[in-house]
Amino acid sequence: MLKDKTAIITGASRGIGRAIAVKFAQNGADLALLYASDEAAAGETLQECRSFGVRAEAYRCDVSDWNACEETVSRVKEAFGKVDILVNNAGITRDALIATMKEANFDAVLDTNLKGAFHMIRHCAPLFIRARGGRIINISSVSGLMGNAGQANYSASKAGLIGLTKSVARELAPRGVTCNAIAPGFIQTDMTRNIGMENRLASSIPLGRLGSSSDVAGAALFLAGDGAGYITGEVLRVDGGLAM
Repeated sequence: MLKDKTAIITGASRGIGRAIAVKFAQNGADLALLYASDEAAAGETLQECRSFGVRAEAYRCDVSDWNACEETVSRVKEAFGKVDILVNNAGITRDALIATMKEANFDAVLDTNLKGAFHMIRHCAPLFIRARGGRIINISSVSGLMGNAGQANYSASKAGLIGLTKSVARELAPRGVTCNAIAPGFIQTDMTRNIGMENRLASSIPLGRLGSSSDVAGAALFLAGDGAGYITGEVLRVDGGLAM
């Protein structure tokens, strides 16, 4: 499905990013895997992707840093020759109630989750424009649609990502580039398992269960493929009906 395509995936060392990377590798894509700090986890993702016979390389990159993103995209272009797909998945949380949230924590979340996506899109856009095609997939959240107490910074960043998605979709559509967002709901993680949250969270979801990283990866694969070539500016919820 993605044979002969090259994809950049940010936040690829674990969780949703790793699941997307593995799903893309299973479907033939060559991969540039960006990670912030966990080299060991990035190495595990790298080896799993390579096991499917595709080319994969890992790059340490702080997406909140304009220069780091510019340099990394340049290195990927030099190594792979092109970029066909960009998945902006890198994200952090610094949760607190608004009455106690520190400015530094608000800024850090916006800088990584929203500005980081802008940096990557900005540096990849010339490649897409020259190629007259490409796929941009931004990983937002239902928190950006509904809001979430204790996550004003995270919700704002994910809502901003939706606005960015729609603006980029309009700007790049004449060049054959699509830009869409995925809004995951409650996704099963080691944290929710360890603190016994799963049953409580599942009770608020119409489908009655938490999602998995593979659920999100399947949506990303669809948006990256030829079958989604006439879809742009869309927000695809993968949330079990939580935000409908």
